[in-house]
Amino acid sequence: MLTEAQAWQALDAVEDPEIPVVSVTELGIVREVVAEGDGLRVVVTPTYSGCPATELIAESIVDALKAAGAGAVTVETRLSPAWSTDWIAEGAREKLRAYGIVPPQTAAPGGAQVVRFMSRTLACPRCGSMRTTRLSEFGSTACKSLYRCEDCREPFEYFKPI
Repeated sequence: MLTEAQAWQALDAVEDPEIPVVSVTELGIVREVVAEGDGLRVVVTPTYSGCPATELIAESIVDALKAAGAGAVTVETRLSPAWSTDWIAEGAREKLRAYGIVPPQTAAPGGAQVVRFMSRTLACPRCGSMRTTRLSEFGSTACKSLYRCEDCREPFEYFKPI
């Protein structure tokens, strides 16, 4: 039987299937881990309700926890409250940038409601240039937009704030 702390540690190694440089815990997809009897219940909130990786993430969570010694594992999908880019861990934001995905801004501390004014340009995660152009509102998934740097000419994605 795993403790909740051991379960969180095992989940830290579960990569997001679409962005393998961050774990499902770093993205804030895993909301709760609850010990129940001889097993664990893991509550996840996908990045958006139509995320095509939801089933694969659930399978990866079950596999990781069973490999770490968990008994029964159930994964519960919770859509409310909806996942927010504010749930991305600070360290994961830098990992996203290094991977070539510009992370969104964070919200104000204390959970205050924030009006976000979106910059018309984003800094290129590769060279830092502000001369960037949005190519498409949607990137490889619906939660990202596709951009290109006009200086280094490299394409990159932007994780849209939700």
